[in-house]
Amino acid sequence: MKKLLALMLCMVVLCAALPAASASAATDINFVTAGTSGTFYAISVEVAKLWNENIEGMRAVATPSGGGVDNLNQAAEGEAQIGIANANLVYQSMMGTDAFEDNANPDIKIFAGLYYNPNQVVVTDASGVETIADLAGKHFSVGAAGSTTIDEAVHHLATADLTLDDMKTEYMDVASSADAIQNKQLDGAWIMAGAPNAGVTQILTSSDAHLLAIPEETVEALKEDYPWYASYTIPAGTYAGQDEDVPTSAVKLTLFLTPDVDEETAYQMTKVFWENWDSLTENFAALKAADPEKACEDLAGVPLHPGAERYYREIGLID
Repeated sequence: MKKLLALMLCMVVLCAALPAASASAATDINFVTAGTSGTFYAISVEVAKLWNENIEGMRAVATPSGGGVDNLNQAAEGEAQIGIANANLVYQSMMGTDAFEDNANPDIKIFAGLYYNPNQVVVTDASGVETIADLAGKHFSVGAAGSTTIDEAVHHLATADLTLDDMKTEYMDVASSADAIQNKQLDGAWIMAGAPNAGVTQILTSSDAHLLAIPEETVEALKEDYPWYASYTIPAGTYAGQDEDVPTSAVKLTLFLTPDVDEETAYQMTKVFWENWDSLTENFAALKAADPEKACEDLAGVPLHPGAERYYREIGLID
């Protein structure tokens, strides 16, 4: 009788422990992208849903955020596990530089590379600008105050031994820059955005202007100090009157993942993400600019998460 009671007691204890074991096996994932009005917030909601539906024990949520820097800071503080940020920001977070000097995350990893944000330097025909060096003395907008576009201009100007002080520099957003060029108040504008871009379209259709070529050798020079840059081509026909391909530089938008997500979970997340790519691109046009075949390219030397790397090796994307 005592043995039977002891056995029954053990069974009760075991059954009581089962829910706790299941809970401890659950994986909590906080996916951060941008504000609720942004396209990528809606994408993150859908992706989190796919993970929850297809990965046992997954508890993924999409949380609004302040964008790339905020996303990476949340990751460094353990508040988020996955998020979006341009490759330059992920690199800077890993190295503890620039905005991340006091909040480095040396073990941050890449989940996937998505699409490129190219530099689109628009200049009026009357300005006579054909190279970056020709920007000296020109009246030029380099983006809104505080924007990362200003950094783009600074980095590129340095390849021609120029600084912002060598131009008559204005700090205007894309729409204001486009209006100013249309009203013949500027010689050009530095714009960094996916192509085609509405502001660039406005300039090229309302003014005698063209896109400035940034040749591959300039991009290679940039990469010596800024490894996140990639060569990019704006195809002919992207804009009205653009009859030829225009080479330029670009930075890739990425999804990063923290190392505390275990390899198997990261593998499953990567697998579900890409196996549902067709439906995601059908619902979200912004993703159509991404090339799954280039998911592992131009990542600024930031390592892939081992789980994501395992998936990419499995499908033959990397050796």
